[in-house]
Amino acid sequence: MHWTENVARQLLSTTSKEDVIVGNGGLSVSGLQHVGRLRGEITIVDTVLRITRKLSGKETRHLLTLYTVDSWKGKEGQLKQFKDVNEARSYTGWPLYRVPDPHGCHDNWVDHYWEEFGSYLNRFAEDVKVVTTKELYENNDRMKEFVLLSLTTHREKVIETINKYRGEKKLGKDSFPFQPICDKCGRIDTTEVVEVDPANYRARYVCKHCGNEGWQSLTKGKLNWRVEWVGVWYSLKVMFEPYGKDHATPGGSRDSCNDLARNVYGFEPPLGLAYEWVGYRTKGRDVGDMGSSDFIGFSPKAWIEVAEPEILRFIYLISPPMRRVVLSLEEVPSYYDNFDKAERVFFGLEEGEEDVAESYRLSLLHSPPKEPPFQLRYLTAMILAQVLPSGGRDTGEVLQRLRETKQLNRDLHPWELERIKTRISLARRWLELYAPEYYRISIVPEPPTKEITQILDASTAGLLRELASLLESLDSWNEDSIKNVMMGLKKDKELEKKLFTTLYLVFFGRPSGPRIAPYLAMLNKDFVVTRLRQASSLIR
Repeated sequence: MHWTENVARQLLSTTSKEDVIVGNGGLSVSGLQHVGRLRGEITIVDTVLRITRKLSGKETRHLLTLYTVDSWKGKEGQLKQFKDVNEARSYTGWPLYRVPDPHGCHDNWVDHYWEEFGSYLNRFAEDVKVVTTKELYENNDRMKEFVLLSLTTHREKVIETINKYRGEKKLGKDSFPFQPICDKCGRIDTTEVVEVDPANYRARYVCKHCGNEGWQSLTKGKLNWRVEWVGVWYSLKVMFEPYGKDHATPGGSRDSCNDLARNVYGFEPPLGLAYEWVGYRTKGRDVGDMGSSDFIGFSPKAWIEVAEPEILRFIYLISPPMRRVVLSLEEVPSYYDNFDKAERVFFGLEEGEEDVAESYRLSLLHSPPKEPPFQLRYLTAMILAQVLPSGGRDTGEVLQRLRETKQLNRDLHPWELERIKTRISLARRWLELYAPEYYRISIVPEPPTKEITQILDASTAGLLRELASLLESLDSWNEDSIKNVMMGLKKDKELEKKLFTTLYLVFFGRPSGPRIAPYLAMLNKDFVVTRLRQASSLIR
């Protein structure tokens, strides 16, 4: 049983009386909306709800709550987004939705940084409904009911419960767990409620920043963050919600919210699931966990420029939720190799664990194909984008080369053709944006004679001729057969170095490059053999 099915069965056991099962994720739009946020809030919720629906036949609803009334902290990464840092500092403490867009292309900070996540959200999940805490405070009747309960009937019990988890910085016995937006300076992090008027749904406050005093509607402000979290559960009737490991410590925020839900507001908190954060690796170095306000990581928009959503979903689903995943856009080809292997395991073409096959199936947002699809390796797609005259844009040319190299021996379904075109297009973009320099090659029209003759001696020339003859005799022209021929050549380390330097010069016009067998496999066999023999004759 896949770990997500275990979670789904737990969810069903706690929601047996419910007709609609609601899953939720929560995000604060404090900056970069990175792909790490697709792990718990999107992929896990989506997958668990789909399994739940399949097992029970019940309706499910996937919500994503954006915490848009949170205060803008003015962290270094946030300040750097503005041309004028002094201007930016003046927005510190403002609700996120009121902070201007530093780039001037959207109405506010939230709209700008949400676009590269929200616009691509339904590529990574079946159907997600986005709600904001601003909308909840302004328009949701259950949230309004919850706010009044928190500030009147349950206020003392709320303060008492919160203080159990706050260490030395306790809330005052007479305090209110709510902060209005100051009408004068716009801050939400420096206001303090001194009186509540339930009949008119407003509160009187004092702002410690600017000294302003006045009344403010309870639709313009926010609850203490622990209370607010419980309010989201209450107002949206949430039954399942994963949470990051920072909330999972014993006696931590999730425990405190569970306590509030059960013992103050009288309802059962949603089933939770802790998950580990997602790290970011660039240029081979793990730079730490992805972070929104620190602007560490990359967005879903950046991912789909070079890879399909299912590949990322697979990475998250094959990993237990508390295992750290580290992502790098420079390593996309290896992610594809892992996904393709899982696909072969699913169709019984290769040995592998059932968990791998199931993770593949669950990563798809559609039903798996009925028969094993043709697989074009991402690396091969990248090579085709470089060695074919059309750059892989001519599908007929691509298919001809695949048939010539014996990789393709049947007609393809239209959707398989689309998959090939997609992979080549993505691989071409990856080459432009993230590929290490040694991957960026082209087949030279003519080998650089001068450079070749400088290193070509009798032994190396003889090896080239032997290699040409062995390759010419191959019945199967593919990466493995070419690699086996190369490995079988008798050569010492010095001769091997000269051989490969010559090969790179002969085909790429430079003395080094990526593993050469995959590239030769995508070239015409006669072309390769002829060029090797021509090169071997250059010896003086």
